[in-house]
Amino acid sequence: MNIHKKNALEKVYMTNMELSLLASGDGTEVIHHKLYAGARLAMIPEEGWTAMEHMYVLSGKLLYQSENKEELLEQGDSFFASPVNQHTIFIAKTDVELLYVTSQPQFHYYSNSVRNMMDLAVSVEEKDGYTADHCNRIKDLSMLVGEVMGLSPDELYILNLAAFLHDVGKIKVPNEILNKPSGLTNEEFEIMKKHTSWGRETLTATEFVDLVKAGVIVEQHHERFDGKGYPHQLKGEEIRIEAAIITVVDAFDAMTSDRVYRKGMPIETALEEIERNKGTMFHPAVVDAFFSIKDKIS
Repeated sequence: MNIHKKNALEKVYMTNMELSLLASGDGTEVIHHKLYAGARLAMIPEEGWTAMEHMYVLSGKLLYQSENKEELLEQGDSFFASPVNQHTIFIAKTDVELLYVTSQPQFHYYSNSVRNMMDLAVSVEEKDGYTADHCNRIKDLSMLVGEVMGLSPDELYILNLAAFLHDVGKIKVPNEILNKPSGLTNEEFEIMKKHTSWGRETLTATEFVDLVKAGVIVEQHHERFDGKGYPHQLKGEEIRIEAAIITVVDAFDAMTSDRVYRKGMPIETALEEIERNKGTMFHPAVVDAFFSIKDKIS
């Protein structure tokens, strides 16, 4: 018998949530989740995954979204699947605490593959002159736009990953190019442009199915609606809508963020620039969706 007083076996802090492994044995795990308002969890069907999964809400309000259902879960409500057979997203409408029980271990599924990539993404953005919360801003705004555009729970989950990790490929860009305060030469810009494909390669190398899917979107986030982007000069509907969302959000954040070598422009000026490039650089429907949430942009 093992008795643990106060302390969890292991704890992981992630963006907007804390995960505490309370018990583990014979493949079964009991995990305490503390989600802060706005945090999202996803359950997705995977080939070969046969686990029983059970969630019990201890406090707060948790919105449950599946492909054909939406319901608000509150204290005492629970969710059960054995196994998960459809894409499901849970959104914390308030701070939420819940117990999660699974018959197959997956605590380190959270704590290793995804967390390591997220830590890498943040370190890359800081090297590139952004603040540490740049990745979160891109993710949060992208999710708001995706919800307005009616993306499915599966699409929203992969968008969540891809938006946070969109620039992870910059890890392979030489520092003298990444941190150059003046304009890049043509040769340097050609190297910089490779970060989209390097990002896909980095995520594919994890062999983690969701990161592999996110990598496809990461590679496309500098494509343009008119076909003049990179790396593959895709145009219009050839570009994944998730990538088109990140393109708009990333451009907005880049324009309005203070960098070491320049001051960010006012929000209204950035919005005017996005509107001016609607239908050329940016997907028109994405621009419309982005403008519909501009009251949530600060």
